[in-house]
Amino acid sequence: MEKLELIVTGYALTIERDALDRVGAIAQSVAPAHRYVIIADDVTGPLYAERVAAGFSGEQPLHLRFRAGEASKTRKTWIALTDALLDAGCGRDTTIVALGGGVTGDLAGFVAATFLRGVPYVQVPTTLLAMVDSSIGGKTGVDTVDGKNLVGAFHRPAAVIADPAILRTLPPEHLRAGLAEAVKHAVIADEALFEWIELHAGDVLADPGGALMTELIGRAVAIKARVVEADERESGLRKVLNFGHTIGHAIEQLSGYTLLHGDAVAIGMVIEVRAAEAVGIADPGTCDRIVSMLRRLELPTELPPATDVQRVLDVTRTDKKARDGVVEYALPTRIGEMAGAASGYGIPLGDGVVSDALRGSRDLAD
Repeated sequence: MEKLELIVTGYALTIERDALDRVGAIAQSVAPAHRYVIIADDVTGPLYAERVAAGFSGEQPLHLRFRAGEASKTRKTWIALTDALLDAGCGRDTTIVALGGGVTGDLAGFVAATFLRGVPYVQVPTTLLAMVDSSIGGKTGVDTVDGKNLVGAFHRPAAVIADPAILRTLPPEHLRAGLAEAVKHAVIADEALFEWIELHAGDVLADPGGALMTELIGRAVAIKARVVEADERESGLRKVLNFGHTIGHAIEQLSGYTLLHGDAVAIGMVIEVRAAEAVGIADPGTCDRIVSMLRRLELPTELPPATDVQRVLDVTRTDKKARDGVVEYALPTRIGEMAGAASGYGIPLGDGVVSDALRGSRDLAD
């Protein structure tokens, strides 16, 4: 599979080798504008912004940059980028191009959602995690001191354009972090994909820009696309995409965002499925199977030694998924199937069960 095109809730998703060179043509087709603005961080921008800009006909896009890293995904950076657009005289006939990983997509998307009450934007994910997950679905936002993505908006991109060839330049640890989200998609909806990753993960990592990677991205994205199309605003089914994220976001925040998001999600999946087994929601052995997969991918499976269990529990209560102080989780019954359809896929768990699962994840390292 060298190329894949999907329609996701009204916008086109293109996965194609060297698609980076077509960003301009696609953007000008789906989101015609007087001004185009490429927003990228100070690592990705120097690598790819000029190449992307070369694909635009007419006036060249304005380039805006910010410091790379989750620490920049804040209201302060949002203000700086918004002010830069105003200073440049950008109006409602502006289209933003979000060029980068999940941080850039979330941040630039939120700028687009709020600038002059909303302008179009195009997602151009440059990391595996962004390609398989964060660029799809229209969620935008920034972090606060209380947690991740607590200020944001739903704002559909005009298009998503993913170029697997550029993944060959991605550090191995970031590739593996992206695979964590692909594993999550498989757990929530597709046992056959889970088995495919078990079989092909080594080959995918050996040639991250090849045909197998394109197939992996396409299969993972197809799962998320089906979920988002059924529940764009996360009133029910879309909650299944949060598997691993309630705990994952908490430990990511407590690490000061030194832990990669995919690594945090990997740990979160282990802890949450362990809790699901403890209360009889998940079939016995489901946790072991997920742990085995994650270890094959050299992803972490246990709570970091310095992380305090009680602090993790405290942070989960500020999560967007908490209701009336009760934390809800997205939990599998087995690989490929999620629990809680009758209750909207949000399942409350007591602190004792979650605490035991947090501590128990450390036992898995022995």
